[in-house]
Amino acid sequence: MRSIVELIEWKRDGNRHTEADIARIVEAFTSGEMPDYQMAAWLMAAFLRGLDGDETVWLTRAMRDSGRVVDLSSVDAPVADKHSTGGVGDKTTLVLAPLVASCGVAVAKMSGRGLGHTGGTLDKLESIPGFSVEMDVEDFVEQVRRVGIAVIAQSPEICPADKKMYALRDVTGTVPSIPLIVSSILSKKAAGGASAIVLDVKTGSGAFMKTEEEARALARELQRVGRALGLKVQCVVSDMDQPLGRAVGNALEVCEAVRTLHGEGPEDLTELCLELGARMLRLAGVVVHDAEGRSRVEQALADGSALEAFRRWVAAQGGDPRVADDPEVLPRSDYSTVLSAERDGFVVGFDAEAVGRAAVALGAGRETKEDRVDPGAGIVLAVKRGDRVVRGDAIATLYASSVERLEMGLERLREAVRVASELPAPSALFHEV
Repeated sequence: MRSIVELIEWKRDGNRHTEADIARIVEAFTSGEMPDYQMAAWLMAAFLRGLDGDETVWLTRAMRDSGRVVDLSSVDAPVADKHSTGGVGDKTTLVLAPLVASCGVAVAKMSGRGLGHTGGTLDKLESIPGFSVEMDVEDFVEQVRRVGIAVIAQSPEICPADKKMYALRDVTGTVPSIPLIVSSILSKKAAGGASAIVLDVKTGSGAFMKTEEEARALARELQRVGRALGLKVQCVVSDMDQPLGRAVGNALEVCEAVRTLHGEGPEDLTELCLELGARMLRLAGVVVHDAEGRSRVEQALADGSALEAFRRWVAAQGGDPRVADDPEVLPRSDYSTVLSAERDGFVVGFDAEAVGRAAVALGAGRETKEDRVDPGAGIVLAVKRGDRVVRGDAIATLYASSVERLEMGLERLREAVRVASELPAPSALFHEV
């Protein structure tokens, strides 16, 4: 058996690991035998030299098995999950989970917090007064069985290898590696218990995958590795060249999600949730065709059953269920200002990442994992790509807890908006399925 140092050198020199090599690395790191500095060295070697198809599958499986694998067999309904690769204004889970649950498919999901320019589902849920994202595995399974939805923070028992490895990747420049991204996403999903997963791979200025080519490569690999692990996986490549919807910031996004469940949401967010929901129903076996799934989720949105599922879910996790009807229960920062158009023309686009950075400056996100988030801070866009504006028209309203933060966010947002004299070409929400 090779030592840990020999395994690092082996990959450093461009060689291929065996399945036993990969299992040894993951087990040694999880147990503490392999210190952080050695794992950092191996991650950089893997980042630079790459992992082939088999190595990626083996790494994903070993990470999945590094802790407890949730057993959802006691849940009577079929169970599905959804994952987004991250973006700006992406509050899809808040709409999609109750939408799908109201159609008879349970949603069991472990989510993350925001870091950098991307928002986190847990931060959004925690902006609802009383909502708790901490839950042990037994209570998680019981809530899925009883309510049909549970969305929680990752348990220390589940996929501990990924939690430790991601923390290192984040500070060693090894995040943007397709094999490492795939193993991180799918090991958690497989350990979370759901066997049917729809993956929303974002592409554009606000996504980690900036180009369609990168996004498609990631989507293909996610699907291949997911199937190798026995999962039903479908990937959708969707646009993140501008924020999704109009709200960016935790409580603001919850408010927009609630409006969407009332049938009054922005067109792009509504369309994305309906399309992803249709595919989740089909993968879970509730419908045979996507068209039938689309009809089911449209009906659930129209008749209020998705909103009622949201209300039950919030109450089950300790949140104030009045949020489903009265967004005033959500926090809102004390200071606000409006960014106005400086010229006549058409909005030709937003630098979505810069919008996310502006929201962070306002207090809606975090630069490090230790930063505190202001749940009421953020941005509400008054316009989208293609809208005509006259000088002085409102582009966006910004919210922050201090004048200093407000000014900093305003300056960053001003740089993110592009207005030109020519109407831009239409942009597609979906690039590929």
